Amino acid sequence: MGSPVFLIGGGWDRAEVYEPFLRQVRGARRVGCLIVDEGDGAAQFERYAGVLSKAGPACVPVPLLVPLGGRFEPEAALDGIDGLLVCGGLTPAYQEALAECLKRLPELLAGRGLPYAGFSAGAAVAARRAVVGGWLVDGVPVCPEETGEDLAEVEVRAGLGLVPFAVDVHAAQWGTLARLVAVVGRRQAPYGVAVDEDTLLGVRDGEARVSGAGRVHVVRPAPDGGVTVRAYGAGEGFALR
Repeated sequence: MGSPVFLIGGGWDRAEVYEPFLRQVRGARRVGCLIVDEGDGAAQFERYAGVLSKAGPACVPVPLLVPLGGRFEPEAALDGIDGLLVCGGLTPAYQEALAECLKRLPELLAGRGLPYAGFSAGAAVAARRAVVGGWLVDGVPVCPEETGEDLAEVEVRAGLGLVPFAVDVHAAQWGTLARLVAVVGRRQAPYGVAVDEDTLLGVRDGEARVSGAGRVHVVRPAPDGGVTVRAYGAGEGFALR
């Protein structure tokens, strides 16, 4: 983990959630906003550009739109970029857009010293084992159907490996903590974090720290085959393992 990583659980109300990420952006402060374009990519970019402009320190948002079903080419896209924000949307589509650069993108970020921020879907795909959606485990509901991301059974796919744990988002608002509990309980990921909206988990130098309005729920496997859950609030943190 050569570059700092910032995971945002969703929500739009608190621009200051982006501040820890923006403080790590150097140079001309050009922030690439990777968006899988489902037809409204330009409008979505303006929404992110607006919240970034309110957050400070001042930056220059740059649209990096990938058409639905397309592939992200990081070498060309990151030319002249000083920080990368992978935005929200349909999480399986983001995983597919990044599927051919799961190794190359982290290497480029580390080599150029570029910070990474993931918002919602962008946070989920930062994991080595990415929870991309679904609401059923062996046909049994574990979270609301509308949180399934167009998937039925819960799916865990290869991610970027920027953090060692699985990530779920909109935890308190969408009830997705139970999905992450199921993933860790089935040992599909070594452990996981579920991030509330308007909440950020910053990861750097083997440590994770929470900021923002909500909480981060850490799910770890227990020796008896179950799991343990501990919630952390703003100013609190934990060591990676």
